[in-house]
Formats: sequence, structure tokens, C-alpha cells
Amino acid sequence: MERKTWGRSTRPSLVTTMSRIGKKPIQAPETVKVTMEARLVKISGLKGEKTFVVPPELEVEIKNGQLQVKKVSNTRAAQKLYGTFARLLSNGVQGVNDGWKKTLELIGTGYRARLEGKSLVLTLGYSHPVKFNPPEGISFTVEENKVTVSGYDKHLIGQIAANIRAARPPEPYQGKGVRYLGEYIRRKAGKSAKVGAKV
Repeated sequence: MERKTWGRSTRPSLVTTMSRIGKKPIQAPETVKVTMEARLVKISGLKGEKTFVVPPELEVEIKNGQLQVKKVSNTRAAQKLYGTFARLLSNGVQGVNDGWKKTLELIGTGYRARLEGKSLVLTLGYSHPVKFNPPEGISFTVEENKVTVSGYDKHLIGQIAANIRAARPPEPYQGKGVRYLGEYIRRKAGKSAKVGAKV
């Protein structure tokens, strides 16, 4: 008798997908140096240096410029960390070698961005400008009301970009505000006067 599987997805689970990522060796370019001391993986390159602590459920093998993440056990915790940690190492290798960046755009009359030294100053319709001081490893560039956040730490870049967007999130009626480049904003229809209403 055929069993019915109502509501079950045929797509692979996130754990399965991340496990496939974990199995792939990570190739470090010649310009990237990878060393390991105790349970610390240090990745250094042209853009900077990143250090990762290897979870106790995993181990990292470095051979011929390749990093290979392996599970110490087959526990669920190890299964969850497996692909995630491999992706973190891969992002670290790319970050110190090529760098990461995220671009935002300012939409609105009078909205402006400028640099004061290394700091980013935004005019967003408030009574005062909004200023962002970059942490170490982060830099800002401004071009035609577009702000690009650059650096070697992908997570930190994402956080800084999110903080900038939060200074004036795009509103849903006219789309004014700070948004990620290419971000889709669902628009709402404005209130319209009722037909036949007295003015």
C-alpha cells in the first residue's frame, strides 16, 4: 500500500545542504597564509587577518593550501556546525584576499552622503546629520548618492550596512530612505479622496 506524504517537502533540508558545503575543500590562494595553533585557525592576506575558533565537534586539516573541515562525531550539533563553519572559513579566505562590499543608495529630495575624513555623514531630512565612524577594517566610499561599505569581514560589513539603512529605512509610499542597491520595496497606495466628497 502506497504511503501518502501530505505536506512534506521534496526539497533537501538545510542541514543536508550545509553538509554538502562542508565536504568541499577550501582552496586558499597563494597570497593567503593559513596557520593553525591549538584550535585557532588564522587566515591572513592582502586585506587583513581573520581568526576562527574551531568548535569541539569539528576539526580542520590544512594541507597543500587547502582547508578541510571534518566532523569529530556524527552528533546533530556537529552536523549543524559542519557546513556553517566551512562557509565561515571560505568567507574568511575570500575576505582577506579580495575583500567584501555592500552598497546602499539614498532616495529622497535633499538626502545626501559625504565623507569627513574616514567617517560617513548622511543628511536624511532630520534636524541634524547622521554620522558613522568606521571600525577597524571598514572603509566607506561615496559616489552619486551611493554608499559602499568595504572590508574583509563579511559579517561586520553586513552589520554596518544594516545600521546605515536603519538610520532612515525606506518608507512604503514614495520609497524615500536608505535601501540596499537593487532592493525591492513593496509599495503601498496612498490615501485618495473619496468620490463625490466635498472639498
